[in-house]
Amino acid sequence: MSRSNPRATLMDGGIPVIDLTATRTKAGELLVAQAIGSACETSGFFTVVGHGVDEDLIDRMYAVSRAFFERPVAEKAGVTVSPGTHGLYTDAGSAARSLGNDAPPDLNEVFVAGVRGDAPPELRAPDGNTMSPWGVANRWPERPRDFRPVWREYMAAMEELATTLMRLSALALGLDRHFFDTTIDDGMSTLVANHYPPLTGDPLPGQLRKSAHTDWGNLTILHQDEARGLEVRQKGRGWREVPGVRGGFVVHIGDLMAFWTAGRWVSTLHRVRPPAPDETGARISIPFFHMPRHDAAIEPLFPFSDAATESRFRTVTTPGRWYEERLAAVVSRDTT
Repeated sequence: MSRSNPRATLMDGGIPVIDLTATRTKAGELLVAQAIGSACETSGFFTVVGHGVDEDLIDRMYAVSRAFFERPVAEKAGVTVSPGTHGLYTDAGSAARSLGNDAPPDLNEVFVAGVRGDAPPELRAPDGNTMSPWGVANRWPERPRDFRPVWREYMAAMEELATTLMRLSALALGLDRHFFDTTIDDGMSTLVANHYPPLTGDPLPGQLRKSAHTDWGNLTILHQDEARGLEVRQKGRGWREVPGVRGGFVVHIGDLMAFWTAGRWVSTLHRVRPPAPDETGARISIPFFHMPRHDAAIEPLFPFSDAATESRFRTVTTPGRWYEERLAAVVSRDTT
């Protein structure tokens, strides 16, 4: 990270912290875009502060999510996912399988809601495919009573922040600030709460709270509680912890942005390790997975300089198809 950029500082683990308040001026906006571009070319991870998301909203989001996960198992079963719905995944499979790697099931439960999941079927799935990952309906719990409105409010805040970050990304790539607008409008983004309950026994060999994976979309905006565990694999440095910053969001790019930039920007492996003996409590993290429209026509902006990267993304036809393939691999129980 350039030391001449006063809007980015390095935290433990080498993850830059970028202050978005600088974007209020044109010169500051360009400095922020430069900092984002530099981070995306190295680890693909950075933390943003000064983002404008209300701290009270973040606190309310954690409160309703934690209260939901603490509800009786029989009650939570009422919103367990079924064909055509988003909701609670009590067994979310193994994230590592999205990369073709075998691994035991991850030690967590997950609640998922789609940005488009409350729309009528004809708007939620304009292609008529209501069973597709972007076309399914949201299944909301009845309690806590404010769960749904808080989640919808938080989702709107994440969409706004994601749009800001995508426009800064466009500037970082030397493009018009609105370059990505038409591809992310009416996208298939999802909001997720990961609940990592306290361990009640020893994990299986190789079992993690979340196995090593890359995310699939444009970018991920993550808020994590004070519990530790998120790690990123940095080139030449191995696994490094991603510490939390009070009021900050961890942002990292996903596979589709790596494809879009022909590998210039990296979609980096990350994981959540099991808790250490002195970290016995539950952990909650809340990622917003920002995705393009499922049928958006995206093409690499530059020639691929890395044959391995080009080979990995050879199957990308549309964002929707890429998403379906990754999801099918994660939930598959056939690992032969």
